[in-house]
Amino acid sequence: MERSEIKPYIAKRVAKELHDGDVVNLGIGLPTMVPDYVDPSVKLTLHSENGYIGLTAADPDHPDAEYITNAGGQYSGIEPDGMYFDSAFSFGIVRGQHVDATILGSLQVSEHGDIANWIIPGKMVPGMGGAMDLLSGAKKTIVAMEHTQKGNPKILPECTLPLTAKGAVDLIITEMAVIEVTDKGLVLKEYNPEFTIEEIQAATAAKLIIADDIKPIEE
Repeated sequence: MERSEIKPYIAKRVAKELHDGDVVNLGIGLPTMVPDYVDPSVKLTLHSENGYIGLTAADPDHPDAEYITNAGGQYSGIEPDGMYFDSAFSFGIVRGQHVDATILGSLQVSEHGDIANWIIPGKMVPGMGGAMDLLSGAKKTIVAMEHTQKGNPKILPECTLPLTAKGAVDLIITEMAVIEVTDKGLVLKEYNPEFTIEEIQAATAAKLIIADDIKPIEE
């Protein structure tokens, strides 16, 4: 798979997990690509933790275009029926479990669904942002990330980086596979036909359970 194809491939598969009427929060980076691949018949309400609901692509003709940014600081737009609010209200939506799904990137995920996605010790970061709240408040957490980092597995028996949350991840989607986090371990549900099951396991430090009904990822 060409490097330029990896993120769109992941985003396209993640989009299939979203349903009409869902309220969805998008993490920074790869997750912001997901709406580009959502079926037009599926109406989502996108929540931005910095204080608005009804997130859309940037609209240069909007009268407030120069002031509308998402939580990652990227220029964005807002639906005609969208709403601005302060951070307290925004996090009230999250903590009140009104977000159906959050899509986040990650540095590491463990076989228990633990997630480390906010800091590498020794490197400066602006902070955790809303990740901890989203991981405890969203009804479903989907991790969208590349399977490895410079050839090193990111799906591990135990995370080695500081955790953002324990046992919070429901589904992991990478360019290689769709993996469900269960109480029995990580279940390989779908695979990219460009890779063998053996290659996927070799790129995964945690043990994978092969689903009885495993199937190729549909594009």
